[in-house]
Amino acid sequence: MEISHALLFVATVLPLICTPGPDMLFIASQALSGGAAAGLRATGGVCLGYVVHSLLVAAGVAAIISASPVLFEALRWFGVAYLAWLALQLIRAALRPGGLDLPRADTGGQLGRGFLTAFLNPKGMMIYFAILPQFIDHAAPVGPQALVLSAIFVALCGLVYAVLSFMLGALRQRGGFGDRRRRVVEGTAGALLVLAAGRLAMGTR
Repeated sequence: MEISHALLFVATVLPLICTPGPDMLFIASQALSGGAAAGLRATGGVCLGYVVHSLLVAAGVAAIISASPVLFEALRWFGVAYLAWLALQLIRAALRPGGLDLPRADTGGQLGRGFLTAFLNPKGMMIYFAILPQFIDHAAPVGPQALVLSAIFVALCGLVYAVLSFMLGALRQRGGFGDRRRRVVEGTAGALLVLAAGRLAMGTR
């Protein structure tokens, strides 16, 4: 795989990883209620969930999807619609006053619940089954390329969510997440998702 393809993949998925979704909100809830250690345990669970997705890709699921033009395009436009819908929800939330509404966490089970959150996250599924196949060179073996791209995605998730855990753990000690900051975060995330949806809609196979 060429370095340029890997860098383009990073540039495509990093905005998706950095925008709020079920996995990020779960990790945020653990870090805010239980500190950085709880957030890191949740991060480990999320990464394990995406490792399972990686194994499915390595087993040939991505190749099957990529070999079917109709299925490939259907999944791609599903991804566009999902990103546009998520962007709309975030922008609407940014326009509403009120504090950040995060689910309350208990003291245990972050690893297992993090795993389920990632495994069932439609954003993660969309990345693996609609975005990842576009960066695979079909003139070369598909399996190794899928594993490399999957490893890049999991590593980026681990890095971003670990940083988030430390930041929110520190914020928890200093006194909270105000309305103004919440609205800026959600508005910025919505704008990034609009850009990501546009790139996916204009992408070529």
